[in-house]
Amino acid sequence: MYDGDSFYTLTMWGQIGLGFVSLLLAAIALGFTWLLVQRRPLIIRVPVWIVAFITFVWASPQGYYTYYRMIFDGLPAQSVIKAPPPPEEILALLTFTGPVTLSAHSAGVLGWLMFVVAIWPQRRKCRNAAD
Repeated sequence: MYDGDSFYTLTMWGQIGLGFVSLLLAAIALGFTWLLVQRRPLIIRVPVWIVAFITFVWASPQGYYTYYRMIFDGLPAQSVIKAPPPPEEILALLTFTGPVTLSAHSAGVLGWLMFVVAIWPQRRKCRNAAD
């Protein structure tokens, strides 16, 4: 399915490093989503999830480019962040109808995990009767 994916052009250590960077960015995105939805009503959490996911899709290329600068000689220091992705790109990632790449499908899975984090029922702190 991912035969021509650029992931497979990396060395084994490059792939391991890219996997680590991806897990780190995913953990940051999930944690950021969780922080943003704390003590918010459900009607607010879904828009927060959408904005958080769009932000991840928009900004994460810089994190990956920074990693590529570490493993490939000669890449210039530059910003690779462009305009935010259009709604149809976000929808394609979430519905897995966009590019058939490991990165696009991984982003789609992360988007849905962020959704679960955003809507997961929040525990309310019980107030002690002695308070």
